[in-house]
Amino acid sequence: MLGSEINLNNKKKKKANVTTRLNIVFFVVFLLFSVLILRLGLVQIVYGDDFKREIERTEDITVNNPVPRGKMFDRNGKIIVDNTPLNAITYTKFQDTSTEEMLETAERLALLIDKDTSKVRERDKKDFWILKNPEKAKEKITKEEWDLYDQDELDDKELYKLQLERIDVKKDLASLSQQDLETLAIFREFNSGYALTQQIVKNDNVTPEEFAVVSENLEALPGVDTTTDWERYYAFGNTLKTVLGNVTSSDEGLPKDKLEEYLARDYSRNDRVGKSYIELQYEDVLHGQKGKVKNITDKAGKILTTEVISEGQRGKDLVLTIDMELQLEIEKILEEELMIAKQSPKSALLDRAFVVLMDPHTGEILTMAGKQIAKNNETNKQEMRDFALGNITTSYAVGSVVKGATILTGYNTGAIKPGSSQFDAPLLIKNTPPKSSWKSFGMINDLRALQISSNVYMWKTVIEMAGGTYAPNRPLPLDLTAFDTMRQSFSQFGLGTKTGIDLPNESIGYAGPLRQSGLLLDLAIGQYDTYTVMQLAQYISTIANGGYRVQPHIVKEIREPVLENNELGPIIQEIAPNILNRIDGKDEWIDRVQEGFRMVMQVGDGTGVNTFRGAEYSPAGKTGTAEAFYDGPERKKFGKIPPEVMNLSLVNYAPSDNPEVAMAVMVPWAYQGNSGSATANIIGRRVMDTYFNLKKQDHTVETKDVEQTYEATE
Repeated sequence: MLGSEINLNNKKKKKANVTTRLNIVFFVVFLLFSVLILRLGLVQIVYGDDFKREIERTEDITVNNPVPRGKMFDRNGKIIVDNTPLNAITYTKFQDTSTEEMLETAERLALLIDKDTSKVRERDKKDFWILKNPEKAKEKITKEEWDLYDQDELDDKELYKLQLERIDVKKDLASLSQQDLETLAIFREFNSGYALTQQIVKNDNVTPEEFAVVSENLEALPGVDTTTDWERYYAFGNTLKTVLGNVTSSDEGLPKDKLEEYLARDYSRNDRVGKSYIELQYEDVLHGQKGKVKNITDKAGKILTTEVISEGQRGKDLVLTIDMELQLEIEKILEEELMIAKQSPKSALLDRAFVVLMDPHTGEILTMAGKQIAKNNETNKQEMRDFALGNITTSYAVGSVVKGATILTGYNTGAIKPGSSQFDAPLLIKNTPPKSSWKSFGMINDLRALQISSNVYMWKTVIEMAGGTYAPNRPLPLDLTAFDTMRQSFSQFGLGTKTGIDLPNESIGYAGPLRQSGLLLDLAIGQYDTYTVMQLAQYISTIANGGYRVQPHIVKEIREPVLENNELGPIIQEIAPNILNRIDGKDEWIDRVQEGFRMVMQVGDGTGVNTFRGAEYSPAGKTGTAEAFYDGPERKKFGKIPPEVMNLSLVNYAPSDNPEVAMAVMVPWAYQGNSGSATANIIGRRVMDTYFNLKKQDHTVETKDVEQTYEATE
């Protein structure tokens, strides 16, 4: 009985303990729910609006859109370089766009467009395979290598490198379908862009159907847009192409060597910029002002609305000094005369010819023509190429055309005076072959020396200038500082120094390094230092206009762009003539050289009379032939000693009493041997005839009066 009572009491105590514990648990649960409800109420009531705003938060992201470049016109308003509009599909990567999101968008876009896969490299395919097959990529790593990775003895880059090396090109990469490759090509374009910068995905052969279907599905393609792009169009084909220059592609973007400079000027990394000559020189003018678009996105990066901040403006237009009708006619002349001259067996090394026409008062380049015969590596046939650029980038020994500068240097140093006479007979210098003119002329003065191109007269002038005394069969020591005197004097005409033309990479020619008495004599007749054709044009212009060295320029005006395709906008800037220097010397000295140059072309046995006889425009100028060594593209096959060749040159202006056009012609390596064609003279006559014939046909080229120009400049 007693035992039963004890058991009953124990059960009651246990039941009471369980009830107490349950009450405690319920109380704790109640407290927790109360805290939770209180917390939820706090979130709902106190912070509800804040969280709602956070969820609905939007971001304003401004994107710069490129604009077409400015156009180029010739001096008569003919379009030379234009922009051809292209349908384009673009992608803009936002700052928080993930790789997975980009890949997903690329896959969707690949279903809508055809994308060229030729630029996809094997390494791109491997990266893409790893991205598409992460589990299989992991299997490329052994357990031991994973253990090393866990122990920090291998890092992520080393693991990735092992995966790349172990991808089976034939098996793994072969599993990529054509659709995969197009996705990869698109993804590659996405990845090559920079955040908030519009990247061209496709602008070549975008069909109207592709453009339409992408436009309709932009909502499902975050970052993708359809727009109008452009490419450069050259209205006259390859004419002047080397001078007009090139523009980088969207793939190239900014040149690496100028990347920081362009970025500091608010360019984007994939902007297209001028990379050579006029396109490069006038990049700031041609580039234009970018359009700005503000994309309003939600927190997830989805574009909600787009707002145009600025439409942008295409680049400003350039009006060049070039007359394209004249340019085309002169290029035709060069091609015809080159092919005729090339038929001679003596002209095997001839491959180029150049012409520059310049307004001697303003420096405006009316024509800058160059042609070169070169082998096409694809067809293995000879073809005629544009080489206008050679007028400023290549230099040659030019021969007797420099004798006007030699005479004026002689006047200025007192070595000779106007009317001074010398006896033209071979110079017999000890231990030196006889040095002579092309024939002996007897007693001649300075005008006659220019007329018949006497070498001896020039040499005796330099001998006097260098303090020498000539005696037959005796040594001829000279003061070699006369090299500096002559070169400094020649540079006043533009010979041996930069002309200042508004194009990059202008050559100054080559000044021979050796200083010997015989070489000083060669310098006086244009057979030692080398000069560019543009330098010759500046030199003859300086003589033609009365002694003013005018800076040549190829851009005439900068104009505002207008919507109409072939219409010129208002002038922003007109490039004024720039006088670089006035040569040392009296006006009557220059007048005398001008008269000598007139005699060369119009009087008696002047060296240009046979070619220019009967010309109604009263030409004046100087012919030139230089003994030189071949230095062309076939140079290597001749070994250490290249063959001797003759360079032909011509400088000219007209009319002689009031010059309106100056010309320089150069035909390097015209022939081998002592005699050959007169190609430079023939080209010069045809060019001048063409210029004045076009003028008669009301195709006028504006020129300015020399006195008006210099009064305005000074």
